[in-house]
Amino acid sequence: MDLFLATDGRPRCGWAGAAPEFLTYHDTEWGFPVADDRRLFEKISLEGFQSGLSWRTILTKRENFRRAFTGFDFHAVAGFDEADVERLLGDSGIVRHRGKIEAVINNARKAVELEDEADSLAGFFWRYEPAPEELDPPQTVSTSPASVALSKELKKRGWKFVGPTTVFAFMQAMGLVNDHATGCVVRSLAAASRRTFTPPR
Repeated sequence: MDLFLATDGRPRCGWAGAAPEFLTYHDTEWGFPVADDRRLFEKISLEGFQSGLSWRTILTKRENFRRAFTGFDFHAVAGFDEADVERLLGDSGIVRHRGKIEAVINNARKAVELEDEADSLAGFFWRYEPAPEELDPPQTVSTSPASVALSKELKKRGWKFVGPTTVFAFMQAMGLVNDHATGCVVRSLAAASRRTFTPPR
């Protein structure tokens, strides 16, 4: 498995060296477990925007997305209307794709419904935490049985831009799995964080 030797002389996942923006994201966010509903909604929204694009494109625009979508407060986004869609289509700081913008608004409304049912988005998403053996060795698959199941359930509930690959990337990033490469110095840090993390149920 490819590894990247950072300037501190320690190995990271190979993708962390592909762009300057990636290293901090890799070291401090990717693969660490998240239970905050707003962060979970932000990430699944940004993964939808990434469809057909590079993650670097999205990451460099992330602050613009946060500003445009009220910090990904899904209660607020659920109230967006056609005027907001037009406003967002005119915002050069984000990806101006009508279908993806409308999907985030739609998904915000579905997230409110899901919160009412499951108490929290985290409580729902963490039901789909994969078994470790689904991802051994790490970074060898782009979907998993768990991501397929979660994608299917979200689509049944009316969510959009939540295919199995998108959902798997979301799971990797939000720490539902520790998919850091064997030999990556951050793998053990993510594992330690997972050991002290109590998934909301």
